[in-house]
Amino acid sequence: DMKRATPSTKIGHGNPLPYESEQTTHYTIVDAAGNVVSNTYTLNSGFGSGVVAHGTGILLNNEMDDFTSKPGVPNQFGLIQSEANSIAPRKRPLSAMTPTIVLKDGRPYFAVGSPGGPTIINTVLQVILNIIDFHMNIQQAIDMPRVHHQWLPDRIVYEPFGLSRDTIEALKRRGHTFIDRPRYMGDAQGVMIDPETGMRLGAADGRRGGQAVGF
Repeated sequence: DMKRATPSTKIGHGNPLPYESEQTTHYTIVDAAGNVVSNTYTLNSGFGSGVVAHGTGILLNNEMDDFTSKPGVPNQFGLIQSEANSIAPRKRPLSAMTPTIVLKDGRPYFAVGSPGGPTIINTVLQVILNIIDFHMNIQQAIDMPRVHHQWLPDRIVYEPFGLSRDTIEALKRRGHTFIDRPRYMGDAQGVMIDPETGMRLGAADGRRGGQAVGF
């Protein structure tokens, strides 16, 4: 009844699972033949351009925001860009999307990617470093805390409990600046292929609602 208040006792929880993300999505797929797909798709900001293609229900993105609208002026993600990224014919905008396939001895070893705007590059890089340099499996590599620095603004973003207080204070003494409120970043999804057995290890980021499945 739209004309009367609804008693709180009659209000239940919603179910967010059937709804798609309104922003960037990443998925990684490895099939039985070993073919690998690492795909990052984006509307850019929430609901993209806000325009729906008639009769389809498909939202159009606003990826044009990744071009420089005015040199020296930050875009919606706080990125400050130069004349080099200005709009021009047959030109792609600068993008942080980093879907990645890593080979070992010429064969797919793992694939990973993430949404997260400008934090994507650091997210994917840190997963790769955790696997190659620190010998983690892909789930461990994704679960590790992350830090982010995007040149401007000149400050470090770190996840809750991602850096010890001693580390933060030591970096501050060296001139680094940190934001006041840490936040989670990225939503990496990946698959690792065991070089010896061919077994697939799917990994989903617990920071959001990703899930690893096999068929």
